[in-house]
Amino acid sequence: MGLEKINLNIAESISEFELAIRKFLIKRVIYKIIFRGKGLEFDSYRDFTPNDDAADIDWKASVRANKLLIRQYTEERNLNIMFVVDVGDNMVFGSQEKLKCEYVAEMVAALSHLIITSGDRVGFILFSDKIVKTAMPEGGMEQFNLFVDFLSRPQIYGGDSKIGNVLDYLIDYLDESINCVIFVSDFIKLNKNFLDKINLISAKFETIALMVKDPLDISLPDIGREIIIEDPVTKEQMVINPRIARREYEKNAAEKEKIVIDIFKSCNVDFLRLTTDKSFVEPLANFLKERVEKRKYMVAK
Repeated sequence: MGLEKINLNIAESISEFELAIRKFLIKRVIYKIIFRGKGLEFDSYRDFTPNDDAADIDWKASVRANKLLIRQYTEERNLNIMFVVDVGDNMVFGSQEKLKCEYVAEMVAALSHLIITSGDRVGFILFSDKIVKTAMPEGGMEQFNLFVDFLSRPQIYGGDSKIGNVLDYLIDYLDESINCVIFVSDFIKLNKNFLDKINLISAKFETIALMVKDPLDISLPDIGREIIIEDPVTKEQMVINPRIARREYEKNAAEKEKIVIDIFKSCNVDFLRLTTDKSFVEPLANFLKERVEKRKYMVAK
């Protein structure tokens, strides 16, 4: 399956996303916690003040000292964040304004811009039936522009999405210099056979999974005439009546999605599901905010 043009509005996506981030008050020092639970190293204690968040109190130390104490952390700079982006045929699909691959490109551009402008480094692995492109983490706008340039090239898209191959590549290729892996796909090809590999990756790196689906991945349209559907890989075609097949289609899609969610949950991978009929901006910003709150809770315990 080929693409002639990619329909992207990177500048608008960045602007809207960073506006949402500011609304959720995700400051740079807290931003470190989003991508790495160990991103802040313990330095010392200090006295609690009315301006501090009570969730940051170290209660065990406070009991020993007979006063409220806050943990202070030394910020680690230059986190290395690796994006792993599915560019296979399954992503070159859409019933909305944006194809899944276009939606993903705008989302990862906005998120990588936040990372780079916060002083950290972004790398990327684009995959389909092969590893299409790899770039190790670098900082600066030159790296951001390189990432966006590749995501904007129609010729990189296509081929079967072989999840197993890219998981093997991550296990063999990435070392401990990588702090976080952000995996972006529709995960249609993910199944329980890959559980052990995902466990290995999530044990080694802070791992985030962003699932992007088109509404037609979830449900068939409510129309009364027959339509032809085609497998993008095998080219096998089938004639169906959506009204007749809809219930079974939705059941099958929900079961497959539950398997994916269960895999990520069991591997301690934070997971967000997005659909192309709704903007990624608010859900993604809120997802990051929730990661901050979870990390703060974990520190407070």
